[in-house]
Amino acid sequence: MDYLLFSYPDCQKCQEMKSFLQGTSLSGQELSLVQKEGKLKIREFLPLVKRDGSGAIILPTLVLLEEGRPAAVVNRAEELDLWLKSKP
Repeated sequence: MDYLLFSYPDCQKCQEMKSFLQGTSLSGQELSLVQKEGKLKIREFLPLVKRDGSGAIILPTLVLLEEGRPAAVVNRAEELDLWLKSKP
């Protein structure tokens, strides 16, 4: 399973997600949303991305990919843990 992690500098929740990911067998790529590449790539997933009450993207945004397709989108390490445990 692969992932794309969309993050922002100095984001504590982003750091927590990165730390959690290190303890998994997942492999993937981190994209900063202050960089052009990250801003362009997240557009591919906008219909799946969760937003807060003001419409801002919730960070971090982790897109889990199975065979190159989005399988899930999570925003917290706890969500990822539950999702991973639900997989056979």
